[in-house]
Order: sequence, then C-alpha cells, then structure tokens
Amino acid sequence: MAEAQTKLKWAHVYETSEPFHTQSVWAAQEIAKRTDGRYQIDVYPASQLGKETDINQGLSLGSVDMIISGSSFASRSYAPIGVTYYPYIFRDANHLLAYTKSDVFKELAKGYSDKTGHQILAVTYYGARHTSSNKPIKSCADLKGLKIRVPDVPAYLAMPRACGANTAPIAFAEVYLALQNGTVEAQENPLTTIEAKKFYEVQKHIALTGHIVDHLNTVVSSSLWKKLSDEDKKIFTEVAQEAAARATAEIQAKEKELVGFFKEKGLTVSDVDKDDFKQTVLKNVSFESFGYRKSDYDRIQAIQSEPAL
Repeated sequence: MAEAQTKLKWAHVYETSEPFHTQSVWAAQEIAKRTDGRYQIDVYPASQLGKETDINQGLSLGSVDMIISGSSFASRSYAPIGVTYYPYIFRDANHLLAYTKSDVFKELAKGYSDKTGHQILAVTYYGARHTSSNKPIKSCADLKGLKIRVPDVPAYLAMPRACGANTAPIAFAEVYLALQNGTVEAQENPLTTIEAKKFYEVQKHIALTGHIVDHLNTVVSSSLWKKLSDEDKKIFTEVAQEAAARATAEIQAKEKELVGFFKEKGLTVSDVDKDDFKQTVLKNVSFESFGYRKSDYDRIQAIQSEPAL
C-alpha cells in the first residue's frame, strides 16, 4: 500500500483559520478516503510554498501539484479569463456562481487549460469588494480626489481611477497604519478582510460598492492531471467542487453577519448607486486595455441567477 501511495502538495496563501484552508484540508482527506489512500495530499497554507505568483509558477515547475488562486493570476497566462475582474461584471455572489456553471466559464477555463495544461476544477466565492473610508460615499463622484489604497493590479485600480480617486499601492501589511495616520483616507476589500485586519477601527464609513465579486480557482497542475485516471479525475473534480461550495457558504454567511457587526462598532454602512459607478467605468476603461473581450463580458452579463437572499 505504501509503495502505491502518491504524495501531493497543495498550496495557497490564506491563513489556517480561513475556510479556503479548512475546506482544502477536508478535500485532501476526502480524496484520500475516496481513492482508498492512494493519494496523500499535504496542504501548505499562508504562503509556506511562496507567494501567489510563486505557487502559480510552481504548477509548471513541478514544485506544487494543486493550488487555490485568483483568476487575476491565471490571466497572466491567458488574459481573457481575467474578464471576471472587470468592475461590475457580476451583480452578486449568486451571479458569479451561475457563471461557474455556464458555457462561457467552460470556454474560458478551456482556453486557460489549452495554454498552460493546468486544469481549473472549482471556483470558490471570496467576497464582494467594498470601500471603507473616513467620509460618506454614495456615488462615483464622491471618490474624486480621495486618497485610497488599492492593490497594484490593473483590474482593481479600474473603478477608483475611473471615478477620479488618487490610488496608492501600499503593502497589505501596512494598510492599517496608513489609514490610522492619514497617509490614505480609504481602502477597498471584502467585508471579511475589513474585519480580519481590523480596518474598521480606523475608518468611519463602509460603502457597499461591491465593485468586484472576488473568487478563487482550485487548479491542478498539467503533470498531475495527465497522470490521473478518468476515475480519479472525476473524484478530484467532485471533491474540489464540494469543498468550494462549503467554503462559499461559509463566506456568504459571514458577510451577512458583518454588516450588523460594523454598525455595532459605530460605523455607517451604506448602499450606493452601483449603476452610476458601473456606467462611469464602462465609459472610462476599455476591455481591450486589459486583454479582455467585450463579447465575454456581454455573455456573462446576460447570465440569469437566483436573486440574493
């Protein structure tokens, strides 16, 4: 039995307390169970095997077999798949989840696989990105001149810059201090991150801009995928999708709780005119500047989904 066992490495950048890790550990154990112990998968959290760029490269170098990573990194190998980061492409989490079952997702995932050989097995909801600040934000115009920390990723910069904000790519570990001392007046992240990093301690307002519905892919390396039998491919895919669904449910439940949590902490949490933001971005930011295709955007926009509960 020991001789027949294959050891695999599964890497990601998230903390051990987050559902992206706990559900990966569950999936690793479940794959071992369903394959009668033929695969032993060790999960390496919190950038133990490198930053997100490193683990994506690791799929091709053979240093990792599986990863969880955003489409923004997959788009470095195959640009069109990054269209899901164009602001306001998704209405909400349910629209994203409907997209993952659509033909356009299958085509984009195949395009990525054809280019790299790697296989996207599942998509996990990461959270909608919202804007926290020290002044109320109701419309796109309210961002004009605002000093806001945004990751130095083109798609993340699109909405703030389209609205006239002054963006600053401050390192993630330094954001709290930058907000506290006024180096920047605002930042954008999912509610779960605003809570985990305690940004609510140094901000007065959260505007539910929901400009990017963020998500993570579970990806298997080309070399591993080629070695798997059809039966094992099915097991890996089913388990990855079950784990993604479990993590997604946890994140959605947490997001619902957090609006009340922030209000209890004395913050003002407000809705915005999302259409105003969306139209400004469409007018000022072209799809082609990112290497995206407007036809993919249009098809995703047309996908119907169940309304959010």
